[in-house]
Amino acid sequence: MLIIELFFMFFKIGLFSIGGGYAMIPLMQQELVGAKLMTMTEVTDMVAVSQMTPGPIAVNAATFAGMRVYGLPGAIVATVGVVLPCAIVSLVVAKFFFKKMYSPSVQGVLFGIRPTVISLIAGAMVTIAIPLLFTGSNIIDVRAMIIFVGVFCLAIIKDVSPFKLIALSAILGLLFYAPIY
Repeated sequence: MLIIELFFMFFKIGLFSIGGGYAMIPLMQQELVGAKLMTMTEVTDMVAVSQMTPGPIAVNAATFAGMRVYGLPGAIVATVGVVLPCAIVSLVVAKFFFKKMYSPSVQGVLFGIRPTVISLIAGAMVTIAIPLLFTGSNIIDVRAMIIFVGVFCLAIIKDVSPFKLIALSAILGLLFYAPIY
């Protein structure tokens, strides 16, 4: 794959990902794994690292993937590719949206897009969760399940800060998975 193809891959991902970074994950997965640039495990790791680093997940993931494929030039090209469509569309939409945001047509489009965004995010969650929670032989990874259920419950029931949840997950990951020397 040429570096210009990487740019257009991420431009396409940025252009067709409605709903933000999490909605973009299935497209990134399809494109990167389909082109054999990354494995599913690498995509999962990319998403995890992208969530832990400051900034939008879409930009972080594009930077990570570009770096993995072509080093620093790839990181720059993939990042510009994923950001450019958003910048262009945002400028065009901003020009007209505030004048028409309460029109029935605009409201109809927004109400139609919302369920799609939720389904894309849920699909990304399931796609990422399955290889993380199950080992290669479809046996549940109990340690990963403990982290998942514990963090999920704390997030939903106790409304714990995402910062605290990420720190707790990192500590549990060290305890459960890091080799002790």
